[in-house]
Amino acid sequence: MKNSVLKLLSERLEGQLLFDDLHKVLYATDASVYRKIPLAVAYPKSSDDIIELISFATDNNIGLIPRTAGTSLAGQCVGDGIVVDTSKHFTEILNFDKEKRQVTVQPGVVRDELNLFLKPHGLFFGPNTSTSNRCMIGGMVGNNSSGTTSIKYGVTRDKVLKMKTLLSDGTEVVFEDLNKEAFKAKTESENREGEVYRFILEELSKSEIQEEIEREFPKPSIHRRNTGYAIDELLKNEVFGSNPIPFNFCQLLAGSEGTLAFTTEITLQLDELPPEYSAMVCTHYHSLEDCLADVAVVMQHGLHLCEMMDKVILDCTKNNRQQLENRFFVDGDPAAILMCELKADSEQSLEKEVKNLLQTVGKGRSYANPVLYGADINKAIELRKAGLGLLGNIVGDRKAVACIEDTAVDLNDLKDFILEFSEIMKGYGQEAVYYAHAGAGELHLRPILNLKKSEDVGLFRKITTDVALLTKKYKGSFSGEHGDGIVRAEFIPLMIGEKNYALLKRLKSVFDPHNIFNPGKIVDSFPMDESLRYEIDREEPTVETLFDFSDSEGILKAAEKCNGSGDCRKSHEMKGGMCPSYHATKNEKDTTRARANVLREFLTRPDKTNRFDYEEIKEAYDLCLSCKACAKECPSNVDVATLKAEFLYHYQEANGYSMRSKLFAHNTKLNALGSLVPSMANFTFESKFLSGALKKLAGVAMQRSLPRVHKVKFDSYLSNAKKSLKNVKKVVLYLDEFTKYLDVEVGKDAIDLLVGLGYDVELFYAESGRTYLSKGYLKHAKQLANENLEKLRHLLDNEWPIIGLEPSAVLSFRDEYKRMASNRDLAERLAVKSFLLEEFLAKEISAGNITAKQFTTEVKTIKIHGHCHQKALANQKVTFDILNLPENYSVTIIPSGCCGMAGSFGYEKEHYEVSMQIGELKLFPAVRKADKETIISANGTSCRHQIYDGTGRKALHPATILRQALISR
Repeated sequence: MKNSVLKLLSERLEGQLLFDDLHKVLYATDASVYRKIPLAVAYPKSSDDIIELISFATDNNIGLIPRTAGTSLAGQCVGDGIVVDTSKHFTEILNFDKEKRQVTVQPGVVRDELNLFLKPHGLFFGPNTSTSNRCMIGGMVGNNSSGTTSIKYGVTRDKVLKMKTLLSDGTEVVFEDLNKEAFKAKTESENREGEVYRFILEELSKSEIQEEIEREFPKPSIHRRNTGYAIDELLKNEVFGSNPIPFNFCQLLAGSEGTLAFTTEITLQLDELPPEYSAMVCTHYHSLEDCLADVAVVMQHGLHLCEMMDKVILDCTKNNRQQLENRFFVDGDPAAILMCELKADSEQSLEKEVKNLLQTVGKGRSYANPVLYGADINKAIELRKAGLGLLGNIVGDRKAVACIEDTAVDLNDLKDFILEFSEIMKGYGQEAVYYAHAGAGELHLRPILNLKKSEDVGLFRKITTDVALLTKKYKGSFSGEHGDGIVRAEFIPLMIGEKNYALLKRLKSVFDPHNIFNPGKIVDSFPMDESLRYEIDREEPTVETLFDFSDSEGILKAAEKCNGSGDCRKSHEMKGGMCPSYHATKNEKDTTRARANVLREFLTRPDKTNRFDYEEIKEAYDLCLSCKACAKECPSNVDVATLKAEFLYHYQEANGYSMRSKLFAHNTKLNALGSLVPSMANFTFESKFLSGALKKLAGVAMQRSLPRVHKVKFDSYLSNAKKSLKNVKKVVLYLDEFTKYLDVEVGKDAIDLLVGLGYDVELFYAESGRTYLSKGYLKHAKQLANENLEKLRHLLDNEWPIIGLEPSAVLSFRDEYKRMASNRDLAERLAVKSFLLEEFLAKEISAGNITAKQFTTEVKTIKIHGHCHQKALANQKVTFDILNLPENYSVTIIPSGCCGMAGSFGYEKEHYEVSMQIGELKLFPAVRKADKETIISANGTSCRHQIYDGTGRKALHPATILRQALISR
């Protein structure tokens, strides 16, 4: 289709319609193995926009693919029509009725954010997927999502009361409870809605059709079932059966994957919050068989959650920075763990339930049964929730592939089914991955395949077919909660029978006669082994890089580690700080997923010699703040900051380095010059006219203040500080480029603090290379890394710790230096010996070498904002711990994510607005809320500057706070 036609459509929409290459690439994939380049991407702002899109799709015979967070594992959200993303504008909670325990939302409302809204009212929306911090209600309805809580609170279908939809002729229809009389009235309507009701009445009234449904559909005892359209659910009411409940088409629309109508509003039934007291018994097993044998046994105890993780999943968590902390309860090397959560209204009742469960599981099968309480339960749940993404940590092209991971069987069939499944996998030489919802009879089972190879693509189909036949044998559901999408829709005729499948096709044609709603899903499906993300049997491209990506087998595979799980789409309301620019813009292009996808696309399908020389990559990475949160929070450890630095290097080598990039990259040299005549430099920076001219020349935002430069002789300062003090333990204080010329008071305070605490301080001066890394000057950064390693060589042969003050500088020793230093052994040794000041002090406090007696007893209140690199590569709790040492200091951590400055990013005029938006999400309001006596702590130079520009408050480095608290010796 010509772009001119799409442009005319875009002019008729209130929202956006984008059809540039970048956005088509970004929406070509979801969290599945599939890739289809769409015609365009629409961001509708109103129902009128969607009606316009429906009309256009009908007139031009193209599909509309509804999408929210795009975390679908089966390929529901990819297609070659127009992707309609409602996650940006359809995000309102429209109505809340506490008495009826009901809420009406638009499809783009995030599940966990909805529950934050509901919590003060004692209510919540029960279905709880592993993606709950970014998945949206529209997607949950489309998929009939379940999650860990389904054994207690049911699946999404159970909670949907009413849906406002647009049918394929553009008419708005509300589907809700109807008694017999109301149902009959609907059948008399002479419109598309009436056609739908007449069709259902005619078809489902036939006894032979009802019998065929009962005979072929999964067992009714399997609550998790999304195989095809849920026509079996439409029989359970007063219209078609003896059950005295109303008829409701929402039962059918839930799980229909957007193929029947376009939903604009959803009304949900809510539950009261679970009992207050909870405990989790984590039963450990030496064999999978023993674990499975215990599932039916433990389920007799009224569990709120019964989840399983196998050894493969548990081993993945060993290599994930964030999840490593959540492995505390794992005892030994279990083949599998069952996580059994109990809840009660009192501690006494809870302990009684725990005791009963322990008596049951203590009879021989499990070898360890730790009991978790409080926050430890959440840590264990986070470990399991991360399972899908963690599977992406497998290095290389062989991955755990989603195809048979959604089978659900009757609980009594689970053990036998899994044992037969294991035999199938052994026949293919597979060690399968088992995890997830054991208590619901569903385990997420995944073969390990390389879908870049035709041989394994063949296995992809064979294994899926064999497991489909096995599932049918047990009358199970092939699609328990993840839906049919592309990967399983081919098997629907097998799973429910050809006659029922023909009924599904007739149903689709009545709802959607022109096949515009998500075509290729559920009926008339796309082939399950075509349109895969990777070109089959491709010749792997050779991509030369300056950074060492050997830990991922190259930069391409580093990007390919992203499996699309979308953890990067969580908002600032959720825990963590990944993708701060997405928090501000809510644009898909500003996520880790998008940046990995666009890099992968152009590295593998280039039409230029320089695979990095694309404006599309540049646009995707433009708002990346290099905060490194993704390096920790992304389950697949996709480190976009490193990818961005590598990209910028290659792109600028081809297109030249801008004046502003040169100024920022070589900023240390300019500061060194300014420090020779600091009064003149600072006069320039503070003069409205002169600084304005300088900012305009450098492309710096006019609203920004410029940092003052200073000249301090730190060696002399240290000599004076050491006088008359007997210091024993030797430490090396690293004075980086920011401390040496800009934050000189922090350097002086650190000297006074360390000397005052009894340490023999030696100074090490060096430019870390952070400014070069941030602007893609990798040759310069590499040269500095090599020079610094040689300067430090003699210090690495002893036990002296190397202590840094600026996180972005000293943590480069632990991160980037290992990727670019010529002497990797030396770089590894430096990484081990490098510490933030707070890390060092916390260690010394723990060892008893520093005590509260050395500090003031004054009463102070402190709020901490932690540096992004510290959060990602170290631990901000150490800052909390050391500032808590003075006995009357009250310290809290601001859950602020990124400050928004990120070195040069926040200075750049085109980034200023986004920078301040990020600051306004959490940090600025928290600082403004603090009274004037409260000390604001921030260990990052950029953070302190951002806090000052955004709030007018001066934040202090922890070194300064503790120096001020130190009792003079």
